[in-house]
Amino acid sequence: MMNNLSLEFWLPVCLVLGLLVGSFLNVVIYRVPEGLNRSWRTQAKQMLDMPLEPIDEERFNIMTPPSHCPKCKSPVKPWQNIPIVSYILLKGQCKHCDQPISKRYPLVELLTGLVFAVCAWKFGVTWTAVGAMLLSAYLIAMIFIDADTQLLPDQLTLPLMWAGIVFHLLAEVLQGAWGITTLVDSVMGAVVGYMSLWTIFQLFKLVTGKEGMGYGDFKLLAALGAWIGVGMLPIVIVMSSLVGLIFAVIMNVAKSQPMPFGPYLAISGWLVLIFSHPITQFIQWWLAKSGFVA
Repeated sequence: MMNNLSLEFWLPVCLVLGLLVGSFLNVVIYRVPEGLNRSWRTQAKQMLDMPLEPIDEERFNIMTPPSHCPKCKSPVKPWQNIPIVSYILLKGQCKHCDQPISKRYPLVELLTGLVFAVCAWKFGVTWTAVGAMLLSAYLIAMIFIDADTQLLPDQLTLPLMWAGIVFHLLAEVLQGAWGITTLVDSVMGAVVGYMSLWTIFQLFKLVTGKEGMGYGDFKLLAALGAWIGVGMLPIVIVMSSLVGLIFAVIMNVAKSQPMPFGPYLAISGWLVLIFSHPITQFIQWWLAKSGFVA
């Protein structure tokens, strides 16, 4: 069925799909960490035999309660939830109480739409493009969640890792040509991705007595390894370290100030996914120029 679609049709479809997915990601970015905080708070109160408040007993997840204004609690109507368009029509504020709407909402929607379009351009009308879009959606959510809370929830990292392995398993079983890497490479990528950062973490802790990163970073790199393969992981680690260092210098981040590593892993992993060929060509050229290889 996908073979019958033209790229001229596929690109705008993926762009619009990305805008819609971006709207959903805004919900994920807010509600997943908030749901975890509520769950942990409730568990702590129960362990300490403290009385629960009404907010502790409210059902809260990605779907419940329906979207509403955080200030006046007015429900968001369907026409107010159209990606980017609704933000423009509402002039960036709640229709009922004039509470400003965060600019992040249209930003995430636009970013996701553009990223999906790039995936469609790179991989064409293929299941590879669909897999790349799925990976991209998860990465966008985790970039903003980690930047906000310095948390990479297992609810996102682990399903993403298993999705990568299953994606390549199906590609081999069905003899499809859509795999980004091989199944063996995918499984090895997950294992090596986790163990490499875990080893760096342990060595850093042994030398400094401090924890340089969180376990969520290990799982995120394992997920990236499951999608792009074990061979690309060294490039992801080096790129993410360089990007993080450059950001820290530009933003003048103090040495004692904790800085999430997940966003740099996610950005580097996505760049390697899309631009693996020119990146590897540049590395080979640089190694040859530096005299490391003949």
